[in-house]
Amino acid sequence: MIRWETDRPYAIAVGLMSGTSLDGIDAAVVRIEGSGLASRVSLLHFESRPYDDALRERLKALCDPASSDVASICGMNAYLGELFADAAAAAVREAGLSLDEIDFVSSHGQTIWHMPDAPPADPYLVRSTLQIGDLSVLAKRTGRPAVGDFRPADLAVGGQGAPLVPYGDLILFGHPAKGRILQNIGGIGNCTVLPPGAGLQDVMAFDTGPGNMVIDQTVQTLSGGKLSYDEGGAWAAQGTPDEALVSELMSHPYFRQPPPKSTGREMFGAAYASAFLARAAERGLAPADIVATATAFTAHSIADACRRFAMPHSRIDELIVSGGGAHNRTLMAMLAALLPEQAVLQAGAFGVPEDAKEAVIFALLGHAFLLGNCNNVPAATGASAPTVMGKLALP
Repeated sequence: MIRWETDRPYAIAVGLMSGTSLDGIDAAVVRIEGSGLASRVSLLHFESRPYDDALRERLKALCDPASSDVASICGMNAYLGELFADAAAAAVREAGLSLDEIDFVSSHGQTIWHMPDAPPADPYLVRSTLQIGDLSVLAKRTGRPAVGDFRPADLAVGGQGAPLVPYGDLILFGHPAKGRILQNIGGIGNCTVLPPGAGLQDVMAFDTGPGNMVIDQTVQTLSGGKLSYDEGGAWAAQGTPDEALVSELMSHPYFRQPPPKSTGREMFGAAYASAFLARAAERGLAPADIVATATAFTAHSIADACRRFAMPHSRIDELIVSGGGAHNRTLMAMLAALLPEQAVLQAGAFGVPEDAKEAVIFALLGHAFLLGNCNNVPAATGASAPTVMGKLALP
């Protein structure tokens, strides 16, 4: 078991996040005091480095078995390690620090395939997940210990390997008297349900379905590649959702499946978006109406998850939104309309910038790993036992 400590009463770390939206690398420089659920974290600096269009399309191709190959996966694994190292070093400089002052770097990596439920017909395709962005490259380039590849440990003890953020959500947002849902809207939407005064055993968490993924692909296609997302929800605001099509989309069996559950591009990626666009064309929808319908689909999937699974589990006072979707004003307004009895808020109101939350949490997950503390949440992932998630590469 790893037992790690610094010669200071705190650690300074960089948390790195690159999510299913494939929009770029988030880097958070943080100071962590204490340990476990008693950890206290201060954000020293945050920045996001967007991927260019060519790299984003290459990453999308790697997430599609029809267009990926082992050479591309192998090369991109090392290439992303270099990009992650550059992002970490830049964030440290902007924080007014040197890499020598950083205790460790902790990276989520880039998920290109997530298979928590193995296909029954092929004995070689066992439950598994794959995140790339080589840890050895990250450690050697930064000169700091690098922690990452968290998901496989949870899968190895029977969990879904997702979601990983509930551990940090409880540290950052747990409240003695208020019931809260922490809803992240990245490429995929995921929520953490925190009852009032929750301990780890009380936490529920799961992926709610598509977050920005279908919206982004729709916008990119309808704009002929000129736009990669609907900034502020402006395009959706010009249209009217097709409620019948939203209902049709909500009939997908994933939304009725009880937690623990997780999903990704395998289910709601490019092929799903293409089918949605074809169906919208059959119904004669104008482009603004199509974007509005995709946005309403995400809003309904989140609200349905809240009503179907979270509210029977706990009283919910607040829905606290993070991720890129928190900046989509049309999506946020739809959520507020669908959940009138809950306050729909942004994570920034609680001192954690919407775009920084997951990078901060991955620093906390890496810190727990280095201390030998269990950092999965079996109640959320379905794991048979608590376990220490992560792997270490030394500089």
